[in-house]
Amino acid sequence: MQYLREFNPLTVVLRLVLAMLAGGAIGYGRSRRHMKAGLRTHMLTAIGAALTVLISMYEYEMLTGAWLVVDDVSSLRFDVSRIAAQVVSGIGFLAAGSIVAVAHNQMSGLTTASGLFASVCMGLAAGAGFYECVILAIVIIILALDVMFPLEFQFKRRIRNITLYVEFGTLEDLSAITETMERQDAQIFDMELERSYSEEGKPLAAVFTLKLSHTNTSHSEMLSSVAELPCVSSIQELIA
Repeated sequence: MQYLREFNPLTVVLRLVLAMLAGGAIGYGRSRRHMKAGLRTHMLTAIGAALTVLISMYEYEMLTGAWLVVDDVSSLRFDVSRIAAQVVSGIGFLAAGSIVAVAHNQMSGLTTASGLFASVCMGLAAGAGFYECVILAIVIIILALDVMFPLEFQFKRRIRNITLYVEFGTLEDLSAITETMERQDAQIFDMELERSYSEEGKPLAAVFTLKLSHTNTSHSEMLSSVAELPCVSSIQELIA
């Protein structure tokens, strides 16, 4: 194991391959769900991060070996972690590009950005030869992204807070919609009109933020009750 922590051609190959596999392990699950940043994106970010560490280690080896004379003449001061540290700042630009605002005041891409950041950090660890950390990180990150995904979805469906996007005919229909929600013992926290007048044949639309009662925690029942109203043309639950 000590040999694998040394800086030599074999360990360079091993660390790059480990970074590629680590990034691919995260990206595979994202590709399977057709997310924006998939298998190749996560692989490339992890490999790139590993390369920065390996370049830093190579420069340090050269400055303490073949380039030692130049180093003495120029009084150069080298920090082996300087290049790798810039990766953490640089990944912010890439991750920010995956975060976009979608319809109904919702944000998309936060998990993708977090996955890219985690992939870069694993690449840094792989490039530094911190093998145990990379293997443990792969297991934990896959657990968080893939295994916890259906559990998180079920949890959000069971909590009493619910956000509904409703399309309807006229502003007078709002009273019928709110009365239907209140008959279900729901508390309306907020109501925001997205379209207060018809445009290009589109119906009026509003976003309702509700809290269901303790006795009625069924999201499906609330959706069905509002959808049955003649004035409602479309309804959708917004799950962040």
